[in-house]
Amino acid sequence: MKKLTTTFVLTTAALTLVASLTACQSAQQDEVSQASHAKGQQNIHFLAFGDGGYHVDYPKTKHINNPLNKAEFIEKEKQDWLEDYRPMAEFDHAPIYVYPNTNIATEQGGAQAVGLAMAALCEQRDCDFAIQLGDNVYPDGADANDGKDDQKRMDDLIFAPLKPLFKQQPELVVYSALGNHDWKSSRKGVALQQAWMAKQKQFYMGEQGYYSYIIGEPGNEVEFFVLDTNMLLSGQHFYEVPLNPDGSEGDLETALANGSAELEVHEPHEGPQNGEDKAQLAWLKQGLAQSTAKWKIVYGHHILWSIGGTKYSEGHVLRKLIMPTLCQYADAYVAGHEHDLELLSDDCSLYPKAKGKQPLPLIISGAASKMRGKHSPFARYQEATYPQYELLWSKSFVWGFAHLALDNDNDNDELSVEFFTTPRDGSGKLITEQAFSFPHRSD
Repeated sequence: MKKLTTTFVLTTAALTLVASLTACQSAQQDEVSQASHAKGQQNIHFLAFGDGGYHVDYPKTKHINNPLNKAEFIEKEKQDWLEDYRPMAEFDHAPIYVYPNTNIATEQGGAQAVGLAMAALCEQRDCDFAIQLGDNVYPDGADANDGKDDQKRMDDLIFAPLKPLFKQQPELVVYSALGNHDWKSSRKGVALQQAWMAKQKQFYMGEQGYYSYIIGEPGNEVEFFVLDTNMLLSGQHFYEVPLNPDGSEGDLETALANGSAELEVHEPHEGPQNGEDKAQLAWLKQGLAQSTAKWKIVYGHHILWSIGGTKYSEGHVLRKLIMPTLCQYADAYVAGHEHDLELLSDDCSLYPKAKGKQPLPLIISGAASKMRGKHSPFARYQEATYPQYELLWSKSFVWGFAHLALDNDNDNDELSVEFFTTPRDGSGKLITEQAFSFPHRSD
């Protein structure tokens, strides 16, 4: 097992909280590694799901302070939809939950249904492990100022939805990334989540926030590089610029002049300390360049490209930071953040060091508990404007996840991704959507 290499910096209190559990977690990781090698497995199969940490028992503060009934809630969704210049003919919304003995409404979560659906899939397919793509604890991470117990919070939001999966696959381990909601409250909140995971045999998160690990037999192994993309973005200064009415990207200078541009402001505790964002970028580039694993897959919370229409400014920034490295060395990038399912690619033509390589698959699986719609005019604009970008498939306003397979047939090595959804009735029924395959692209 390759030693986990990280350079994440926490406060003294957070380090104290995590350090006591590091030895136990390292032993757990070694056991997982030994088990994967002992299987002698040639092909590798895993689940990918993100943004699963939402439940109606943990609402956003704005829904508490400004409660809406069902009709008002849906009307507000329509207003937001139109403000983003989305076609009204495509409007939809998540199922609505009304709190007992009230008329207060909110969005129904799908985490339990997705957990059931993943368990159903793993009765039919190999599921060697899973990757969790961040936003594991809504809405403000652990250490939220809401009077609720953090251990129960994480039991409820992270562990409980996956109980059917763990019952069906007792040895399955979930390798988790951090998302922006995990960072909301404080660095202590991040440390609390890491400490909670260190106590769970079914979860793993590197104690320093970003990390790498290897699974599979030598010669057919995959090395994963797990990013803390919130840390990377919080080290950058950029503006969120609204789309134009036709769905095209707004001009920054115009938006600054008319006051519609919003500076992306992170909380002080989110900002990088001692250059930890730059250290992470250097770690990623060096790790990918030096990796001897056959497959190299990178995952993190934030998207590089998407059709949601609200995250594109973040995508521009993150692409500048990591796309050259990914195009040169990686076989795929997997993300959440958009609460939908998407498959895109970047042909890497902007990066000379990736010349001759296949397009980089970009997999978005952020529909594990919340729903979001696509922005069709924006999607068409991207297709027309960026020749390196391609949208291969998407499905919005669904709960779902992805299943990936690395086929180590030396004559036809392939990465396959299949998308699944589950109905809004919460039954957990498994619905097969689409499957795609990509050639092995890293050296």
